[in-house]
Amino acid sequence: MADTNHIQKNMSSTLTSAGYYQRWRLIKDALARHVVVVGGLGIIGAIVLIFFYLLYAVFPLFLPAHSEAIAHYSIPEKNLGKTLLMATEEQNEVGVRFTDQGKVVFFAVKTGKTLTTKDIALPQNVKISSFVQGDFANGIVAYGLSDGRAVVVRHLYTLSYPNNVRVITPDIEYPLGPEPLLIDKKGKALTQIAFKKGDDVSTFVAKTIDQRVILTSFEKKSAMFGEEPKLERTDAVLKTLAKDVAFILINKDHNNLYLASRTGLLSYFDISDKAKPVVKQQLSVLDVGTQVTAMDFLNGDLSVLLGDSQGIISQWSMIRDADNRSAMRKLRAFKASDNPIAAINPEARRKGFIAADSKGQIGIYYTTSERELIKESVATAAPVALALAPRANGFLLEASDNQIYAWHVENEHPEVSIKSLWQKVWYESYPKPDYIWQSSSASNDFEPKMSLTPLVFGTLKAAFYAMLIATPLALMGAIYTAYFMAPKMRLYVKPGIELMGALPTVILGFLAGLWLAPLVELHLAALFSLLMFLPLSVMIFAYCWQRFLPKDFREKVPAGWDAAILIPVIFLGSWLAVQLSLPLENLFFNGNMRTWFKNDLGIGYDQRNALIVGLAMGFAVIPTIFSIAEDAIFSVPKHLTIGSLALGATPWQTMIKVVLLTASPGIFSAIMIGLGRAIGETMIVLMATGNTPVMDLSVFQGMRTLSANIGVEMPESEVDSTHYRVLFLAALVLFMFTFVFNTLAEVIRQRLRQKYSSL
Repeated sequence: MADTNHIQKNMSSTLTSAGYYQRWRLIKDALARHVVVVGGLGIIGAIVLIFFYLLYAVFPLFLPAHSEAIAHYSIPEKNLGKTLLMATEEQNEVGVRFTDQGKVVFFAVKTGKTLTTKDIALPQNVKISSFVQGDFANGIVAYGLSDGRAVVVRHLYTLSYPNNVRVITPDIEYPLGPEPLLIDKKGKALTQIAFKKGDDVSTFVAKTIDQRVILTSFEKKSAMFGEEPKLERTDAVLKTLAKDVAFILINKDHNNLYLASRTGLLSYFDISDKAKPVVKQQLSVLDVGTQVTAMDFLNGDLSVLLGDSQGIISQWSMIRDADNRSAMRKLRAFKASDNPIAAINPEARRKGFIAADSKGQIGIYYTTSERELIKESVATAAPVALALAPRANGFLLEASDNQIYAWHVENEHPEVSIKSLWQKVWYESYPKPDYIWQSSSASNDFEPKMSLTPLVFGTLKAAFYAMLIATPLALMGAIYTAYFMAPKMRLYVKPGIELMGALPTVILGFLAGLWLAPLVELHLAALFSLLMFLPLSVMIFAYCWQRFLPKDFREKVPAGWDAAILIPVIFLGSWLAVQLSLPLENLFFNGNMRTWFKNDLGIGYDQRNALIVGLAMGFAVIPTIFSIAEDAIFSVPKHLTIGSLALGATPWQTMIKVVLLTASPGIFSAIMIGLGRAIGETMIVLMATGNTPVMDLSVFQGMRTLSANIGVEMPESEVDSTHYRVLFLAALVLFMFTFVFNTLAEVIRQRLRQKYSSL
């Protein structure tokens, strides 16, 4: 009875202990399940947050520009004459009005209140016969006078902060001195005038009342012994029909001159030699019956904007053709209005401009993106003067009803459009439309080129060549290691290959750029010899092994150790390929394979190219594909392979018909993960390519990828600028790439799993 009680107590204790451990295991299982769920949801949440942050940074790029009226008032100091030019200073707080009576009126932009007036130093009994804005950025203007002379004036503004309050003090000065400069030695009135001032050279082109077009240049020559520099004068008369000249433009480099008639005859002169101006081209830029009504340079003076009587504004630029000859070509046109264009005013820092038609309608446009950004009916009367603020954040319009209209403009990202991001764009000085990425320059005259197409192309190109090298090597290696290799050898081979994945990509990129690229360039023929002779030597050895060696000898090699025998064969084949490469290069490629590619096939060779990226990035991707694919193949249930072999299938038939089909979801996942790694790789493509955003399928040309571009340019971009946000757009495109690829991969993997799960 005691023994029975003891046994019952032991059983009760055992059951209690088992129940305790069972409950504890259930608790741990539940805890692990919740941790996995929370972790998975956290990852999904992080990805969603990244997506919305990128969207938040990119969204302002596509917000439309808008404008609003801030004031409208009568012309300040109307009695001081008609307006010849109106402008504003950098802060858009002080406006200026130059009049035909030689007066300069400074006024508050928001109220129209007169701040001060200045008188231009004009000789007595001399009238103003012409006027021109010489330099928008520096505030320089020039008056042509009735006695053949000219006065150059600059309006400038001094900032001060008395009592921590910003005060802008306007003034004028005379960059070439207060004394008028003699332009026409005959003393005839200058009915039209153009002027550009450089550091040492000042150039005037004027049309006189007696129908001559003259060029006068003043060059500052340094004097000896500390004397004041002297102005050296050069005069020339242009051979053109002066009576037809209605518009005159000189570019900022003082080497190109453009004359246009009302009927649309545009003449281009080379005035590099001021004493001998040469007509380079004359062409008609308008249809018959249409007249030129406005003309000005686009920022940078590389393009001319022509407004006509049909309300069309066209952009013309000097383009070099295939024979390296320059000619004026029309890049694009904007249908701004149904009324004649009355005024065109370019932006000071971007490739945009504002235009007004004869009915007081205003339009703001951007050339590169070919966008009409704003169109507003500002006045009901014809425009007299139009002034765009230096920062393009506002404008003033004076109408013939003696009113000035002040408007504020919000136009942060005019450079961006679907066309400028993804389609070919005809940029200034380029021979044809093209996909170009060149986002920044040291000059305000620069035209940003922000096409993402070459970056996407470079990303896909780099991934393609990397996967072309990595996929067959990794998959074939995984198949052999998991299915045919001896277990003891597998214990060394698999960790060794996986250890390759631990190498930092910056080290791989460093080695590829500084060691591998010069090595491949020097031994290009040897590399191609390896690709040809190495597989051939392995196949020859395999044939000889099966055909000529005794069966008893072959059976002495343990099953799964065949790969070890190939190691010396591979080394010997590689050595033979390198040794034969030089004679083959001399025989077939005239001693230099790279030169032969260039001369005979027209294929250039860059030292850091897609081939180098394919080798380096393929090396980085191989461990990922190999490890996942090998695990998938090795995990195929043994009863499937044993059953297949028992039914008479050979090992290769079993591998192809059973193992690979069963492991196909894992193999496909390995390939897609490797592709994702290749698409997102940064450091290798950054260091192993020329990092040039070119679109060339050649394996010998470089590329720039989305990730490398972000890594290079993000530290240099101005926060919230167009460049900054376009880089975030590139990141969003890269994010969408990986999302789409991974989603498709998961869908295909699930279908493969369902299809072959019954095996």
